[in-house]
Amino acid sequence: MVNYVLFETAFGYALFERLQSEEIGAKLEQIQESVEDLVKFGKIVKLKAFAPFKNAVHALENANDISEGVVNDHLKAFLEMNLPKPGKKKKRSVSIVLGVVDKSLAGSIKSELGYECETSELVLELVRGIRLHSDKLLSQVKDSELEKGQLGLGHSYSRAKVKFNVNRADNMIIQAISLLDQLDKDVNTFSMRVREWYSWHFPELIKIVSDNYQYAKLAKFIKNKSELTEESMDGLMEIIGDESKAKQILDAAKASMGTDISVLDMININCFADRVIDLANYRKQMYEYLLSKMQKIAPNLSALIGEVVAARLIAHAGSLTNLSKYPASTVQILGAEKALFRALKTKGNTPKYGLLYHSSFIGRAGAKNKGRISRFLANKCTIASRIDCFIDKPTSKYGEALKNQVEERLGFYEHGTAVSKNMEVINKVIKELKASPGLPITPSKKHKSLKSNEKASKSPTKKKKKNDSPKSDKKDKKVTFVLQVPSELEKVVDQEIPKSGKKKDVKGEESPKSKKKDKKSKASKKK
Repeated sequence: MVNYVLFETAFGYALFERLQSEEIGAKLEQIQESVEDLVKFGKIVKLKAFAPFKNAVHALENANDISEGVVNDHLKAFLEMNLPKPGKKKKRSVSIVLGVVDKSLAGSIKSELGYECETSELVLELVRGIRLHSDKLLSQVKDSELEKGQLGLGHSYSRAKVKFNVNRADNMIIQAISLLDQLDKDVNTFSMRVREWYSWHFPELIKIVSDNYQYAKLAKFIKNKSELTEESMDGLMEIIGDESKAKQILDAAKASMGTDISVLDMININCFADRVIDLANYRKQMYEYLLSKMQKIAPNLSALIGEVVAARLIAHAGSLTNLSKYPASTVQILGAEKALFRALKTKGNTPKYGLLYHSSFIGRAGAKNKGRISRFLANKCTIASRIDCFIDKPTSKYGEALKNQVEERLGFYEHGTAVSKNMEVINKVIKELKASPGLPITPSKKHKSLKSNEKASKSPTKKKKKNDSPKSDKKDKKVTFVLQVPSELEKVVDQEIPKSGKKKDVKGEESPKSKKKDKKSKASKKK
C-alpha cells in the first residue's frame, strides 16, 4: 500500500504522507469521491516536507531530469532526508511504498535509493487531488505565484525542447511526404465521388476520359450536357488537348442516356468539383516543394533512388541522421517490419526488400536477381545518406556516381560486364569536385598521407634472393622508411655524416665484413 506520495511542482518537490492505510482496490472509489472535497481529502493526505528550487534555472534542470527519468542530487537528498531508510531485515510490519506518477522515474528511485515505488490508479487519484488543492495544501506557496511559476517553467521547458531540434531541416521532409500520401488518398477518393455523382447526368464521359483531374475540370466546364454545342469545342480542347476525344464528348452529349438534373444539384456538383481541382493543384505544389527540399537536404540519396523513395526512407527512419546510422541490412528491409517478424515467428523466408521495392532498379532486375540488387542498392543508399548527413556543402555528384554503379551491377547480372570499384568511383568524384570551382568537399590530410605511402610502396624494388637472411628484410624495411623522409632532412643528415673511404651500409654504418678486414690489416702492420 502507498504510504507517501511524491508531488512535483514548478517551485519544488513536495512529499505527502497518506494518513489512511486501507487496501488500494477497496477504497479507490471513496478516494475518487473525496478528491473534490478539501475537508474529506485533507483527512487522507498530509504535507510532510517541501524542498523549493533555488531559481528558475534550477527548476528547469529538475524538470528536464524528471522528464528523462533521472534522479538528480537535489531529489535524492530530499527523499533520503524525509523518508525512513529501507532496512535489509524486515523488522517493521509496515513497509515504505512511495507513490510516483512517472514510471521511468519510479524505476530510477527504486534502483538508486532502494524504495518501493508504485504507479497505480490510486497514486494518480491522490496526485489529482493534491494538484486540485495545491494552493491550500502547500502553505509555503501562494496561488498567484504558483500560476506564474508554472507558466514560466512551461515556456522555458518547451523552448528548450524546440531548440534541441532547431537544425532538423529533414523534419519538413517528413511532414511533406506524409501530407503528400494523404493528399493522394483524398484526391483519389473525392475524384471517384465526382465521377459517381456526375455520371448520373452524363454516364458516357467516364469511358471517354480516364484521368480524374481532367474529369473534374470537364464536369465543371460542361455542367448541363444539353447546353454543350460546337462553340464549346475550344474549351474542351484546352482541357483535354485531343481533338478526337473532344468530338467524342460532343457526340456522346447529344445521345446521352443520363437523367436530367436540377440547377441546385448542378451547383453542388460544381462546388465539389472545384474542391477536387484545388486539392489536385495543391498536391502538385506540394510535390514540387518536396523535390526542391530533397535537393537541398539529401541530394545524393535523391539522385540514387529518387526524391519520393528517399523521402519515405527518411520519414520511416525518423531523420536523416538516424538513416545514416542504419546498416545496409536494416535499410534493405526498412518498411517491411511486419513481414520480417512474421517470417521470424513462423520460421519462413525473410523479406528481400521494403520501401526500396518502389525503386526502378528492383523493377528492372530479373526475378533471380531482385534480392541481389536490393542488397547492393541498400549498400549504396547507406553511403549516400552518410555523405548527405555529414557533408558541408550539398552536391549530387556522389549520388550520380553511385547510381552508375548500380546500373553497372544490373549489367553485370544480365550480361556479365565489369563493375568499377567503390574507391575508384569516390576518388574520381573527389578529383572532379577539386577541379571545379567552389569545393564541396576536400580530401583530408590522412587521405593524402595514405596516398604518398601507396606511391612509395608501389615504387620498383629489387627481387629478394632465396639465401637472404631475415636481417636483410629488416634493412629493406629501414630503406622504405628512409625514402619517406623529406628532402630537407636528408640534406641535414648528409652534412652530419663524415665522409670516409670505408664501405658503408645503406644507412651509413660500417658493414660487419669491412670491420673484420680492418682488424686483420691492423694485426699485420703490428707484426
